[in-house]
Amino acid sequence: MAKVLVVEDDADIRTLLDLRLRAAGHRVLGAGSAAEARAVLDERGAPDVLVSDVTLPGTTGLEMVRELRADERFAGLPVVFLSGRVQPADIEAGRALGAVYLTKPVVLSALCSAIEQALVPAGTSTGW
Repeated sequence: MAKVLVVEDDADIRTLLDLRLRAAGHRVLGAGSAAEARAVLDERGAPDVLVSDVTLPGTTGLEMVRELRADERFAGLPVVFLSGRVQPADIEAGRALGAVYLTKPVVLSALCSAIEQALVPAGTSTGW
């Protein structure tokens, strides 16, 4: 299955996502902020998929992904936004970054489907 980095500032939601994604067979690391996520990425390399909330402390998930897109190591990183922000402008901003945008609450099967669709072709992952 996939190597997934979950970026979610709510520790309870992050733990729930971790447990459910692991039960679905994925390898999961978590981060509570964009800064923590960047530290994980710099240390471990790119996962197969990044799952991120849009609302994060210090910066938004959208801004974090914009910055990652500017870094050649992470420019093609598949992203799934998982957010409570449901305004059309928020959804369009996420999709404009090439990401899948799911809204909370999410059904695990929908999240797993989004991860499967976003998977990097075999052999291109550089970390974990």
